[in-house]
Amino acid sequence: MSQVRHVFLALWTLAIAASASAFIVHLALRGKTVQRGYELGRARQEQARLREVQRVLEVEAASYKTPERVEIVARTLLGMDPPSQDRIVLIAPSSRSVDEDDLAAAAFEAPP
Repeated sequence: MSQVRHVFLALWTLAIAASASAFIVHLALRGKTVQRGYELGRARQEQARLREVQRVLEVEAASYKTPERVEIVARTLLGMDPPSQDRIVLIAPSSRSVDEDDLAAAAFEAPP
């Protein structure tokens, strides 16, 4: 009977140790899962913030392309003014029209 009792005690101790180990592993994995959930939440918040920044920058970039914005920047930041009449040079249109034969001939001429 003593031998049966020792075997039972050894098996009982092994079962308790295995159960405790499984419970500890379960808690560790559960903790990692919660930690990853928080990290994912922070990453999604950062992603949303960056998308909003991108949207604002796209609107700002589009506003820089308007002629009104270019004129405002030229006048205020660069100190540019419209040219005076003496700085404007008019170029008269050519009286001779260029036809396709002239263009083809000019394309094959050797440079000077």
